[in-house]
Amino acid sequence: MPSSSGASAPTVDHGLVDLALSGLLQPQKMLPAKLFYDEEGCRLFYRITELPEYYLTRTERTLLRQIAPLAVAGLPPDAALVEYGASDEAKAKDLLSQRNAAGQTAVRAYVPIDVALPALDRMRVRLAESHPWLDVHPIAADFMQAIALPAAVAGLPHLGFFPGSTIGNLDPFEATRFLVRARTTLGDEARFLVGADLRKDPAILLPAYDDTAGVTAAFNRNLLVRLNREAGADFVASAFDHRAVWNNEESRIEMYLVSRHRQTARIAGRAVQFAAGETIHTENSYKYTAERFIEIAARAGWRARYTWTDPERLFALYLLA
Repeated sequence: MPSSSGASAPTVDHGLVDLALSGLLQPQKMLPAKLFYDEEGCRLFYRITELPEYYLTRTERTLLRQIAPLAVAGLPPDAALVEYGASDEAKAKDLLSQRNAAGQTAVRAYVPIDVALPALDRMRVRLAESHPWLDVHPIAADFMQAIALPAAVAGLPHLGFFPGSTIGNLDPFEATRFLVRARTTLGDEARFLVGADLRKDPAILLPAYDDTAGVTAAFNRNLLVRLNREAGADFVASAFDHRAVWNNEESRIEMYLVSRHRQTARIAGRAVQFAAGETIHTENSYKYTAERFIEIAARAGWRARYTWTDPERLFALYLLA
Protein backbone atom coordinates (compact mmCIF):
# COMPACT_ATOMS: atom_id res chain seq x y z
CA MET A 1 0.00 0.00 0.00
CA PRO A 2 1.38 3.47 -0.84
CA SER A 3 2.40 5.61 2.13
CA SER A 4 0.32 8.63 3.11
CA SER A 5 2.93 10.84 1.41
CA GLY A 6 2.18 9.15 -1.90
CA ALA A 7 5.59 7.46 -2.18
CA SER A 8 5.69 3.73 -2.87
CA ALA A 9 7.68 1.42 -0.63
CA PRO A 10 10.89 0.24 -2.32
CA THR A 11 10.59 -3.07 -4.12
CA VAL A 12 12.45 -5.90 -2.39
CA ASP A 13 14.05 -8.61 -4.52
CA HIS A 14 13.27 -11.68 -2.42
CA GLY A 15 15.60 -13.87 -4.47
CA LEU A 16 18.42 -11.47 -3.61
CA VAL A 17 17.34 -11.50 0.05
CA ASP A 18 17.56 -15.30 0.14
CA LEU A 19 20.91 -15.30 -1.67
CA ALA A 20 22.41 -12.73 0.69
CA LEU A 21 21.13 -14.38 3.87
CA SER A 22 22.31 -17.82 2.77
CA GLY A 23 25.84 -16.43 2.69
CA LEU A 24 25.74 -14.00 5.61
CA LEU A 25 24.36 -16.57 8.07
CA GLN A 26 27.29 -18.95 7.50
CA PRO A 27 30.14 -19.11 10.08
CA GLN A 28 32.38 -17.43 7.47
CA LYS A 29 30.09 -14.78 6.11
CA MET A 30 30.20 -14.44 2.32
CA LEU A 31 28.47 -12.74 -0.60
CA PRO A 32 28.76 -14.05 -4.18
CA ALA A 33 30.93 -12.00 -6.51
CA LYS A 34 28.19 -11.86 -9.16
CA LEU A 35 26.42 -9.30 -6.94
CA PHE A 36 29.17 -6.78 -7.74
CA TYR A 37 27.76 -6.00 -11.16
CA ASP A 38 24.79 -3.74 -10.78
CA GLU A 39 24.97 -0.54 -12.82
CA GLU A 40 27.18 1.25 -10.28
CA GLY A 41 29.34 -1.84 -9.88
CA CYS A 42 29.94 -1.96 -13.64
CA ARG A 43 30.90 1.73 -13.60
CA LEU A 44 33.34 1.22 -10.74
CA PHE A 45 34.84 -1.87 -12.33
CA TYR A 46 35.49 0.07 -15.53
CA ARG A 47 37.39 2.61 -13.41
CA ILE A 48 39.39 -0.23 -11.85
CA THR A 49 40.46 -1.45 -15.29
CA GLU A 50 41.97 1.98 -15.99
CA LEU A 51 44.02 2.15 -12.77
CA PRO A 52 47.82 1.96 -12.97
CA GLU A 53 47.91 -0.95 -10.49
CA TYR A 54 45.42 -3.04 -12.47
CA TYR A 55 47.71 -4.58 -15.09
CA LEU A 56 45.23 -7.27 -16.17
CA THR A 57 43.06 -5.32 -18.61
CA ARG A 58 45.77 -3.37 -20.42
CA THR A 59 47.99 -6.47 -20.67
CA GLU A 60 45.15 -8.56 -22.05
CA ARG A 61 44.11 -5.85 -24.52
CA THR A 62 47.64 -5.53 -25.89
CA LEU A 63 47.96 -9.29 -26.19
CA LEU A 64 44.52 -9.63 -27.78
CA ARG A 65 45.29 -7.04 -30.47
CA GLN A 66 48.40 -9.03 -31.35
CA ILE A 67 46.81 -12.49 -31.50
CA ALA A 68 43.29 -11.71 -32.78
CA PRO A 69 44.17 -12.60 -36.40
CA LEU A 70 45.52 -15.98 -35.21
CA ALA A 71 42.47 -16.61 -33.04
CA VAL A 72 40.06 -16.30 -36.00
CA ALA A 73 42.36 -17.80 -38.64
CA GLY A 74 40.73 -20.84 -40.21
CA LEU A 75 37.27 -20.08 -38.82
CA PRO A 76 34.54 -21.08 -41.28
CA PRO A 77 32.76 -18.08 -42.86
CA ASP A 78 30.00 -16.23 -41.01
CA ALA A 79 30.96 -17.33 -37.50
CA ALA A 80 29.19 -16.26 -34.31
CA LEU A 81 31.23 -14.79 -31.47
CA VAL A 82 29.73 -15.80 -28.10
CA GLU A 83 31.16 -13.70 -25.25
CA TYR A 84 30.63 -14.67 -21.61
CA GLY A 85 30.47 -11.80 -19.11
CA ALA A 86 30.19 -9.14 -21.82
CA SER A 87 29.35 -5.90 -19.99
CA ASP A 88 30.84 -3.98 -22.94
CA GLU A 89 32.24 -4.74 -26.39
CA ALA A 90 35.73 -3.24 -25.91
CA LYS A 91 37.61 -6.54 -26.11
CA ALA A 92 35.27 -8.23 -28.58
CA LYS A 93 35.99 -5.46 -31.11
CA ASP A 94 39.48 -6.88 -31.69
CA LEU A 95 37.84 -10.11 -32.90
CA LEU A 96 34.86 -8.49 -34.63
CA SER A 97 37.19 -6.42 -36.81
CA GLN A 98 39.09 -9.39 -38.23
CA ARG A 99 38.71 -10.40 -41.88
CA ASN A 100 39.22 -13.73 -43.55
CA ALA A 101 41.43 -14.50 -46.54
CA ALA A 102 38.69 -13.29 -48.92
CA GLY A 103 38.59 -9.90 -47.17
CA GLN A 104 35.20 -10.55 -45.56
CA THR A 105 34.47 -10.03 -41.87
CA ALA A 106 35.17 -13.30 -40.09
CA VAL A 107 32.36 -12.84 -37.54
CA ARG A 108 28.79 -12.25 -38.68
CA ALA A 109 26.93 -12.49 -35.38
CA TYR A 110 27.72 -11.50 -31.80
CA VAL A 111 26.08 -13.02 -28.72
CA PRO A 112 27.07 -11.11 -25.55
CA ILE A 113 26.00 -12.83 -22.31
CA ASP A 114 25.85 -10.87 -19.05
CA VAL A 115 23.62 -10.34 -16.01
CA ALA A 116 23.68 -6.54 -16.47
CA LEU A 117 20.73 -5.89 -18.78
CA PRO A 118 21.18 -2.07 -18.96
CA ALA A 119 24.80 -2.57 -20.10
CA LEU A 120 23.67 -5.03 -22.78
CA ASP A 121 21.02 -2.60 -24.03
CA ARG A 122 23.56 0.22 -24.32
CA MET A 123 25.99 -2.10 -26.09
CA ARG A 124 23.39 -3.07 -28.69
CA VAL A 125 22.76 0.61 -29.48
CA ARG A 126 26.48 1.35 -29.84
CA LEU A 127 27.10 -1.65 -32.07
CA ALA A 128 24.18 -0.75 -34.33
CA GLU A 129 26.12 2.45 -35.08
CA SER A 130 29.68 1.12 -35.17
CA HIS A 131 29.00 -2.32 -36.73
CA PRO A 132 25.73 -2.03 -38.73
CA TRP A 133 26.49 -5.29 -40.59
CA LEU A 134 26.70 -7.28 -37.34
CA ASP A 135 23.76 -9.34 -36.03
CA VAL A 136 23.71 -8.76 -32.25
CA HIS A 137 21.76 -11.11 -29.98
CA PRO A 138 22.28 -10.17 -26.29
CA ILE A 139 21.40 -12.71 -23.59
CA ALA A 140 20.70 -11.35 -20.09
CA ALA A 141 21.63 -14.35 -17.97
CA ASP A 142 24.00 -15.76 -15.38
CA PHE A 143 26.59 -17.59 -17.48
CA MET A 144 27.10 -20.08 -14.65
CA GLN A 145 23.71 -21.52 -15.59
CA ALA A 146 22.88 -23.51 -18.73
CA ILE A 147 22.71 -21.15 -21.73
CA ALA A 148 20.69 -21.77 -24.90
CA LEU A 149 21.96 -19.78 -27.86
CA PRO A 150 19.45 -17.92 -30.08
CA ALA A 151 18.04 -19.88 -33.00
CA ALA A 152 19.49 -17.24 -35.35
CA VAL A 153 23.04 -18.44 -34.62
CA ALA A 154 22.32 -22.13 -34.12
CA GLY A 155 23.70 -23.18 -37.50
CA LEU A 156 26.78 -20.93 -37.45
CA PRO A 157 30.32 -21.87 -36.43
CA HIS A 158 30.94 -20.67 -32.87
CA LEU A 159 33.91 -18.93 -31.32
CA GLY A 160 33.49 -18.62 -27.56
CA PHE A 161 35.19 -15.74 -25.78
CA PHE A 162 35.74 -15.37 -22.03
CA PRO A 163 38.18 -12.51 -21.36
CA GLY A 164 39.25 -10.61 -18.27
CA SER A 165 40.34 -13.59 -16.17
CA THR A 166 36.76 -13.88 -14.93
CA ILE A 167 37.31 -17.62 -14.92
CA GLY A 168 39.68 -16.95 -12.02
CA ASN A 169 36.69 -15.98 -9.88
CA LEU A 170 35.60 -19.62 -10.00
CA ASP A 171 37.28 -22.29 -7.92
CA PRO A 172 38.89 -25.10 -9.98
CA PHE A 173 35.83 -27.36 -9.61
CA GLU A 174 33.46 -24.55 -10.67
CA ALA A 175 35.78 -23.60 -13.53
CA THR A 176 35.68 -27.18 -14.81
CA ARG A 177 31.89 -27.27 -14.59
CA PHE A 178 31.66 -23.94 -16.43
CA LEU A 179 33.93 -25.19 -19.22
CA VAL A 180 31.81 -28.34 -19.55
CA ARG A 181 28.63 -26.24 -19.87
CA ALA A 182 30.31 -23.92 -22.35
CA ARG A 183 31.29 -26.90 -24.47
CA THR A 184 27.66 -28.02 -24.49
CA THR A 185 26.47 -24.51 -25.43
CA LEU A 186 29.09 -23.84 -28.11
CA GLY A 187 29.19 -27.31 -29.63
CA ASP A 188 31.92 -29.86 -30.20
CA GLU A 189 33.32 -28.07 -33.28
CA ALA A 190 33.68 -24.72 -31.51
CA ARG A 191 36.77 -22.86 -30.41
CA PHE A 192 36.98 -21.02 -27.11
CA LEU A 193 39.33 -18.10 -26.43
CA VAL A 194 39.84 -17.69 -22.67
CA GLY A 195 41.86 -15.04 -20.84
CA ALA A 196 43.35 -16.00 -17.46
CA ASP A 197 45.73 -14.24 -15.12
CA LEU A 198 49.00 -16.01 -14.39
CA ARG A 199 50.42 -16.83 -10.97
CA LYS A 200 53.13 -14.31 -10.06
CA ASP A 201 54.76 -12.33 -7.26
CA PRO A 202 52.14 -11.14 -4.70
CA ALA A 203 53.89 -7.75 -4.77
CA ILE A 204 52.39 -7.33 -8.26
CA LEU A 205 49.09 -9.05 -7.51
CA LEU A 206 47.98 -7.35 -4.30
CA PRO A 207 48.04 -3.69 -5.48
CA ALA A 208 45.77 -4.68 -8.39
CA TYR A 209 43.09 -5.56 -5.80
CA ASP A 210 43.82 -2.78 -3.28
CA ASP A 211 44.59 0.39 -5.25
CA THR A 212 45.78 3.58 -3.60
CA ALA A 213 42.84 5.60 -4.99
CA GLY A 214 40.34 3.38 -3.14
CA VAL A 215 38.30 2.48 -6.22
CA THR A 216 38.42 -1.26 -5.47
CA ALA A 217 37.32 -0.51 -1.91
CA ALA A 218 34.31 1.41 -3.24
CA PHE A 219 33.57 -1.45 -5.65
CA ASN A 220 33.64 -3.93 -2.76
CA ARG A 221 31.42 -1.78 -0.49
CA ASN A 222 28.94 -1.27 -3.32
CA LEU A 223 27.74 -4.81 -2.60
CA LEU A 224 26.26 -3.48 0.65
CA VAL A 225 24.80 -0.41 -1.07
CA ARG A 226 23.10 -2.73 -3.55
CA LEU A 227 21.64 -4.85 -0.74
CA ASN A 228 20.29 -1.70 0.89
CA ARG A 229 18.57 -0.70 -2.35
CA GLU A 230 17.34 -4.05 -3.61
CA ALA A 231 17.07 -6.33 -0.56
CA GLY A 232 15.64 -4.00 2.06
CA ALA A 233 18.91 -3.93 4.03
CA ASP A 234 20.30 -1.18 6.26
CA PHE A 235 24.07 -1.64 6.05
CA VAL A 236 26.30 1.34 6.83
CA ALA A 237 28.82 0.74 4.05
CA SER A 238 31.39 3.08 5.60
CA ALA A 239 31.45 0.83 8.69
CA PHE A 240 33.28 -1.82 6.65
CA ASP A 241 36.89 -1.74 5.47
CA HIS A 242 38.15 -3.33 2.27
CA ARG A 243 40.85 -6.01 2.54
CA ALA A 244 42.72 -8.03 -0.11
CA VAL A 245 45.01 -10.92 0.85
CA TRP A 246 47.10 -13.49 -1.04
CA ASN A 247 46.39 -17.14 -0.19
CA ASN A 248 49.53 -18.90 -1.40
CA GLU A 249 48.28 -22.43 -0.73
CA GLU A 250 45.13 -21.90 -2.82
CA SER A 251 46.95 -19.65 -5.33
CA ARG A 252 44.32 -16.92 -5.15
CA ILE A 253 43.63 -13.35 -4.13
CA GLU A 254 40.82 -13.12 -1.57
CA MET A 255 38.74 -9.98 -1.02
CA TYR A 256 36.87 -9.21 2.19
CA LEU A 257 34.74 -6.56 3.82
CA VAL A 258 35.82 -6.14 7.46
CA SER A 259 33.45 -4.85 10.13
CA ARG A 260 35.06 -1.88 11.90
CA HIS A 261 33.14 -2.47 15.12
CA ARG A 262 30.43 -4.60 16.64
CA GLN A 263 27.23 -3.92 14.73
CA THR A 264 23.92 -5.33 13.52
CA ALA A 265 22.58 -5.08 9.99
CA ARG A 266 19.11 -6.10 8.86
CA ILE A 267 18.12 -7.62 5.55
CA ALA A 268 14.37 -7.53 4.94
CA GLY A 269 13.95 -7.44 8.71
CA ARG A 270 16.33 -10.34 9.46
CA ALA A 271 19.15 -9.35 11.82
CA VAL A 272 22.75 -10.24 10.99
CA GLN A 273 25.30 -9.70 13.78
CA PHE A 274 28.90 -8.63 13.19
CA ALA A 275 31.72 -8.69 15.70
CA ALA A 276 34.50 -6.11 15.45
CA GLY A 277 36.94 -7.36 12.80
CA GLU A 278 34.53 -9.99 11.44
CA THR A 279 34.76 -10.44 7.67
CA ILE A 280 32.49 -10.97 4.68
CA HIS A 281 34.30 -12.94 1.98
CA THR A 282 33.29 -11.32 -1.32
CA GLU A 283 35.61 -12.65 -4.02
CA ASN A 284 38.32 -15.11 -4.95
CA SER A 285 40.60 -14.59 -7.93
CA TYR A 286 42.62 -17.69 -8.75
CA LYS A 287 45.98 -17.30 -10.46
CA TYR A 288 47.00 -20.34 -12.49
CA THR A 289 50.19 -21.43 -14.13
CA ALA A 290 49.63 -22.19 -17.82
CA GLU A 291 50.11 -25.91 -17.12
CA ARG A 292 47.47 -25.89 -14.38
CA PHE A 293 44.90 -24.05 -16.52
CA ILE A 294 45.42 -26.41 -19.47
CA GLU A 295 44.91 -29.34 -17.08
CA ILE A 296 41.57 -27.89 -15.89
CA ALA A 297 40.45 -27.30 -19.47
CA ALA A 298 41.38 -30.87 -20.41
CA ARG A 299 39.18 -32.24 -17.62
CA ALA A 300 36.26 -30.41 -19.26
CA GLY A 301 36.98 -31.91 -22.68
CA TRP A 302 38.92 -29.01 -24.19
CA ARG A 303 42.48 -29.07 -25.53
CA ALA A 304 44.71 -26.04 -25.82
CA ARG A 305 45.58 -25.35 -29.45
CA TYR A 306 47.57 -22.23 -28.61
CA THR A 307 48.75 -20.44 -25.49
CA TRP A 308 49.86 -16.81 -25.79
CA THR A 309 51.48 -14.72 -23.05
CA ASP A 310 52.92 -11.22 -22.82
CA PRO A 311 56.73 -10.79 -22.54
CA GLU A 312 56.53 -10.35 -18.74
CA ARG A 313 54.32 -13.44 -18.37
CA LEU A 314 51.65 -11.54 -16.49
CA PHE A 315 48.65 -12.85 -18.42
CA ALA A 316 47.70 -15.63 -20.83
CA LEU A 317 45.18 -16.17 -23.61
CA TYR A 318 44.29 -19.78 -24.42
CA LEU A 319 42.63 -20.93 -27.65
CA LEU A 320 40.78 -24.10 -26.76
CA ALA A 321 39.19 -26.60 -29.15
